[in-house]
Amino acid sequence: MIPLRALPRLDAILNGASAVLLCIGYLFIRRGKVIPHMTCMLSAVACSAGFLVSYLYFHYHAGLVRFSGQGPVRPTYFAILISHTILAAAIVPLVIITLSFALRRRFAKHKAIARWTLPIWLYVSVTGVIVYWLLFILYKPISSVPGL
Repeated sequence: MIPLRALPRLDAILNGASAVLLCIGYLFIRRGKVIPHMTCMLSAVACSAGFLVSYLYFHYHAGLVRFSGQGPVRPTYFAILISHTILAAAIVPLVIITLSFALRRRFAKHKAIARWTLPIWLYVSVTGVIVYWLLFILYKPISSVPGL
C-alpha cells in the first residue's frame, strides 16, 4: 500500500508522464507512425486515469489541502489552479470522445477533435505538475493530515 503522503508525488509523476507521452505521440503521428502514436496515446490515457484514481483517493482521505504561499505567488497559484481545474473537468469527455473516434476508425472526426483535445490535455498535465510543485514542494501545505 502506498502511504497517503506519497500520493501527491505519484500524481505529479503520472501527470508528467502523460505530458511526455502526449508530446511523443504527437510527434509519431506527424511522422505517420500510427502504431507508436496509438501506444503513446493509450499510455497517456492510462497515466491520466491512474492519476484520477489516485487524486480522488487522496482527497477522499486527506480532505482539503490549503496553499500556504503568500505575496505575489498566491494569486499566480490560484490562477493556475482555477484554469487547471476547469480544463481538467472539460478534458475528461474530450479524451473519451477523441479516443472513441480513433477506436471506431473515424479518423477525420478523431483528427478534428484531437486538435482541441491535445493542447488542453497537455496544459492540464503540465499545470498539474506545477500545482504539485507549488503546493507540496515550494511551500509547505496546510493540512489536517499529519506528515503532508
